[in-house]
Amino acid sequence: MKITIGRVDKADFPELSLADIDLKIDSGAYTSSIHCSNIEEFKVNGESLIKFTLLDPEHSFYNNKEFTSKNYSSKIVKSSNGISEKRFMVQTEIIIFNTSFPIYLTLSERKDMKFPILLGRKFLNKKFVIDTAKTNLSHKLKHKK
Repeated sequence: MKITIGRVDKADFPELSLADIDLKIDSGAYTSSIHCSNIEEFKVNGESLIKFTLLDPEHSFYNNKEFTSKNYSSKIVKSSNGISEKRFMVQTEIIIFNTSFPIYLTLSERKDMKFPILLGRKFLNKKFVIDTAKTNLSHKLKHKK
């Protein structure tokens, strides 16, 4: 049974210290993404790591917290304007509809975007069906408790 999700919602990303953050359901995007700044790959003792700051100072959820991860990969992503770029991707946890799911997020500088997080088809597939007339279904369920 698939969960109905609206066109926008809010979710928690406990490993990233984010709660009730706005997200947009984007069936046109294959991968999910999160807005970051200062994305940088570096090496420590020959081991590759990535560091990034979530969001940017203009965003109300900005906490200036730098995250470092060795569990990442990179992939070529074609953006909505047709330009392909290499992006780093991390695996984390999303809590939506009171359920925890693993999710891969590409790190992108989405400064001009209204929503800091996009949920793409790869995450939505087989779990959710989108009803574009609805919004914040998970968020309403969370706060009903």
